[in-house]
Amino acid sequence: MDDRAVDAGALIAEVEGHLLIEATFGDGRLAAARFARQFGWLTEGQRAVLEERFVEEYVALARASWRWTARRGVELRGEYEGVYRGLRRRVILGAALGIAGLVATVGLLSLTR
Repeated sequence: MDDRAVDAGALIAEVEGHLLIEATFGDGRLAAARFARQFGWLTEGQRAVLEERFVEEYVALARASWRWTARRGVELRGEYEGVYRGLRRRVILGAALGIAGLVATVGLLSLTR
């Protein structure tokens, strides 16, 4: 083992990724077997090829879905961060104006006494 520091978060994310892929392959194999059962006239070799192709397509679709979800998450994060910054600016400006108004009112009241 080398002396490089281990990023626990990255390691956990990598392990989770591998587990997710393996679970998806398992789900794909089950779905492929269910799908292939309806074709009773297939030979075992044909059934194996069909199931293999089905799993490949199943996993490819799952990966495409994950990529789309990740991209959309990044987009939404950017949108929400922009809205949050604008809202925060308005709240700070409103609070500053309120405080300024309060200070001005107190100043005016103290001058009139």
